[in-house]
Amino acid sequence: LDHCNQARAIQKETGSNAQAAETLDEIGVIYSAQDQPDKAAEYHEQSLAIHRSAGNVRREALALTSLGQTYNQLNKPEQALDQFTHALSIFRAIGDLSSAAVALEGLARAEHKRGNLAEARKDIEESLASRETVRARSGSLQLRASYRATAEQGYEFYIDVLMQQGLDAEALHASERARARSLVERLTEARIDIREGVDASLIEKERDLTLELNAKAQREMQLKARKGSSEEIARLQREISGLEDEYQQVLAAIRKRSPQYAALIQPQPLDLKGIQQQLDPNTVLLEYSLGEQRSYVWVVTHDSFKTYALPRREQVENVASRVYESLVARSVVKSLETPAQRRIRIADADAEFQKAASELSRMILAPAASELDKKRLVVVADGVLQYVPFAALPVARARPLIVDHELVSLPSASAFAVQRQNLARRPVAPKAVAVIADPVYSINDERFGSTGARPSAETRIIEHLPGGPKGQLSIPRLPFTRWEADQILAVSPAGASLKVVDFNANRAIAGSGELSKYRYVHFATHGYLDTARAGFSAVVLSMFDREGKPQDGFLRTHDIYNLKLPAELVVLSACETGLGKEVTGEGLEGLTRAFMYAGARRVIVSLWNVNDKATAALMQRLYTGMLRNNKTPAAALRAAQIEMWRTRQWQSPYFWAPFVMQGEWN
Repeated sequence: LDHCNQARAIQKETGSNAQAAETLDEIGVIYSAQDQPDKAAEYHEQSLAIHRSAGNVRREALALTSLGQTYNQLNKPEQALDQFTHALSIFRAIGDLSSAAVALEGLARAEHKRGNLAEARKDIEESLASRETVRARSGSLQLRASYRATAEQGYEFYIDVLMQQGLDAEALHASERARARSLVERLTEARIDIREGVDASLIEKERDLTLELNAKAQREMQLKARKGSSEEIARLQREISGLEDEYQQVLAAIRKRSPQYAALIQPQPLDLKGIQQQLDPNTVLLEYSLGEQRSYVWVVTHDSFKTYALPRREQVENVASRVYESLVARSVVKSLETPAQRRIRIADADAEFQKAASELSRMILAPAASELDKKRLVVVADGVLQYVPFAALPVARARPLIVDHELVSLPSASAFAVQRQNLARRPVAPKAVAVIADPVYSINDERFGSTGARPSAETRIIEHLPGGPKGQLSIPRLPFTRWEADQILAVSPAGASLKVVDFNANRAIAGSGELSKYRYVHFATHGYLDTARAGFSAVVLSMFDREGKPQDGFLRTHDIYNLKLPAELVVLSACETGLGKEVTGEGLEGLTRAFMYAGARRVIVSLWNVNDKATAALMQRLYTGMLRNNKTPAAALRAAQIEMWRTRQWQSPYFWAPFVMQGEWN
């Protein structure tokens, strides 16, 4: 507001009436956000008068839209209808489909306030259809995702209207339309080679940009590690942002010029019947939708369907955040000064988890408890629920949910269906397990044969990469990852497995094609999470070659998208590999989706910084279940987590619950 008022003062001096009108409109939006709609309306009306006198019809329509939204906020739907109707006629006349969609949503909300649900539904459906038309025009999946995010509240409203009309199945279909659309399109694209038949110069440009992005990302991390100047870091970040834009433009051009992409028929989001066809008699799907006024969970089996209303988003988010924060609190306990302090912090965190987890379980699981029996649960989470380890939520007699249920996570049922169809007839890779573990991160590593400090055998937290002395990236060796690799290979078929450690655990092995020969591909290393730029999250591999020459050890998300990795399972035994950049309407974009695009049928990832000794113990049990006991990955993960829970040393969910599986459960 202060900056807008400064702008107004300048605009009065310069006589910039058109700009002044836009600033007045902005001030109105600010007052609406501050819950002062009466004051907001005054500014919107001033803005509207100036635009009308200047004959700027588009800006007039935008001011009318703002005024209509304010009238809705004031609970004056009749006045709101007048503003939106006038704005809509202008937008249609000038062909502004995106702004027309906003006006139509405003009309729908006004009709809803009048109690006219049928008219509200008609208007919001037209609004969302217009947005889908605009979204589909872009060749950039990133732009489609960011534009789709602007429709999030519209989809929430649409779902709520349908539920109020008793149209539960239609609301579930709307939920599928609302989520992970770019992922569905990416997975559909994964079945073809979009680069085939495309100008070689474009492919070369894509490759060059990838190399340049990786180099600058490495430079940025080094600057941050040595606490470089904020101006230098900001300049580099601007360069990276520009390169990312150019990279997305090149990808869009490749799709536009690809004969195979042009021939693709994009799948439609699944309806109730389509979802039920993906489920077997022993599987229940729980799909959540968090809303401003109320939330919902749809409970779907192969032959039944029920819906339950849940508390509004804010209530669910508050409790879910407490669950997550109480679990991750353990990962910072080692920084405390004394053992006594650490014991107190751990006890407090455990008590808070039990309290918050019980409360969340009552909110989001108890309403549907009678439908769950002891079946497999496939969870399509929403918002902050994506961070919640459902396996650890307490149910009857405070037992974790995992004791009675196998658990699988999905970004959407539609994305799962596309991936299942893509991989339905794919032959299984001939060899068993490839393990990439214990890379070389430091020039002082004993594996150089120097006098560098010998890595201790203490338990470490696999975590983000802090800055070290002399401005170097400080990436600690993870002692138990080598033991983890040995334990996995000990239960693997002789002669059918691969152990890649030390200097060989590098980017070259990941891109060589060698890993495509193995059914199970396991990374036991550090992970790097970039919540701002999805393409820069990475699996961290060896940072030096045998001669001590530094090399890029970050296998980044955009690198993984270009791999061919037809694995039955990829395990990312590292920190927060299940997280990523949260994109409204898309969910968490990061490593999981990249590996699925590369061909992984399933991916096991983590939700927080994990303990490397506990992780090694869990993974040994996981692979024993799969390779010795012939369990499916989902069943083996469940058995491993239950065994850990029953072991006193690892009983806390912090040790066993971070790992979740996405993908095929059969």
